[in-house]
Amino acid sequence: MKSLLPQSLPSLPRRLLRSRRVNLLFKVSALILILSILEAWYHSQISLSIPRPAEHHDLDEPFSIGCQDVSKLVTQPREKAVLVMLARNSELKEAKKTMENVEDRFNKWFNYPVLFLNNEPWGEDFVNALKGTVSGDAKFEVIPDGIWGPTAGLTEEVVGEYLKQQELEGVYKGEIEGYHHMCRFYSGEFYNLEALKEYKYYWRLEPGVSYGCSLTYDPFVEMARRGKKYGYTVALWEEPNTCPSLFRTVDEFRTQNNIPMHPNWKAMIDAETSWLLKPAPIRWLLGKIVQREHYNIKGEKWNLCHYWSNFEIADLDFFRGKQYQKLFKHLDKTGGFYRERWGDAPVHSLAVHLLLEAKELHHFSDVGYYHEPFWQCPQNAKGKQLSSNVMIGEARKGMSEERDGGFGCRCECGLGKKGDWRMRNNRGICLEKVQQPAAWNRASWWDLRRRRWPYTVGFDSEGNKAG
Repeated sequence: MKSLLPQSLPSLPRRLLRSRRVNLLFKVSALILILSILEAWYHSQISLSIPRPAEHHDLDEPFSIGCQDVSKLVTQPREKAVLVMLARNSELKEAKKTMENVEDRFNKWFNYPVLFLNNEPWGEDFVNALKGTVSGDAKFEVIPDGIWGPTAGLTEEVVGEYLKQQELEGVYKGEIEGYHHMCRFYSGEFYNLEALKEYKYYWRLEPGVSYGCSLTYDPFVEMARRGKKYGYTVALWEEPNTCPSLFRTVDEFRTQNNIPMHPNWKAMIDAETSWLLKPAPIRWLLGKIVQREHYNIKGEKWNLCHYWSNFEIADLDFFRGKQYQKLFKHLDKTGGFYRERWGDAPVHSLAVHLLLEAKELHHFSDVGYYHEPFWQCPQNAKGKQLSSNVMIGEARKGMSEERDGGFGCRCECGLGKKGDWRMRNNRGICLEKVQQPAAWNRASWWDLRRRRWPYTVGFDSEGNKAG
């Protein structure tokens, strides 16, 4: 009887068991894959999403539309503010040109003091030339010993090795020791200078920059009146190889001090790139094990966006306050300003997005600004150029055309290249990202797809009012 049964019959139970195991393994694997994809989508599209402002309106807007009657403003009280320029004696020509431009476009009406800083003694030629350009007080200070230099504990030999390595790796200005000093100085030590103690606000200037629009209102008064603590013009991507570990180090400070993942901080995180490939296990691997550049310990990546700090108007009380100074010391003790080439621009940018609310940031979208090679320059507000105003003076030759939706005052665009009348020569990708927490009116998915990034909060790519 047994001989009549197929030879393979005794192995059927084993085959069925093996088949069930394979089937179960496939189902479990498929379930894990689906859950991982869902988790990755939820983390990127929900956890890191930036809600529109709870106030149901844009949290930032131009301080002025067109020109203001300066004669009515110059008699009003001033803020305790100062214009600051860090320069070398060799930059006399560039510094003088910039100060003449700033005086012509703004300070001849408001007469704010200007503080010139140098890490070396000032030359007589520089002092005499610049004194003659400033309508307010001109002050010339030498940065005290111990403030301009490397982080405490770093020897010249160690710093030298860092610089050599960065030169080999092609890090932008990584081999220039003075540039490292400058970045560290502007990131922290600058704010505690004795020469700044009497002031609440500062406007940073640099030799060689130029302003293409007239500023016929007092930006310091407006900053105070509207509760703004940090003002900027241009937002760009940072050079990736200058600061591989900066974002991780700042985020470590955030977690150590129990600072929540609020919308303004989320604006600095890349929530879009290949989210499908970044479920929790992959993020954990990238962040904690591999410690990949520009990732925090949770595997979230910095989008590299930052404000160009060669222009900034800001509240000194914020930067010399307890929280910011604590953050600076946390960064400084790692040696990153020399081990890498951390710039003051990304340090300031990450700091204001970590420690301030979106409503405390302001885009000076009405300021025409050029620092080689980038610029921004708004359109002139139609019918609001006050061409007959005695104090502002006659309209300039070469002034950009007036147009509906414009908000500039006496702007002459084409700042970086004659005949190039674009409002900016840098893509607005970063500006759109960092402004999201303040934007109630946002560009549509279709506009972003077509590369029509907003000019600023509440204004479309052509400078027209949104909403």
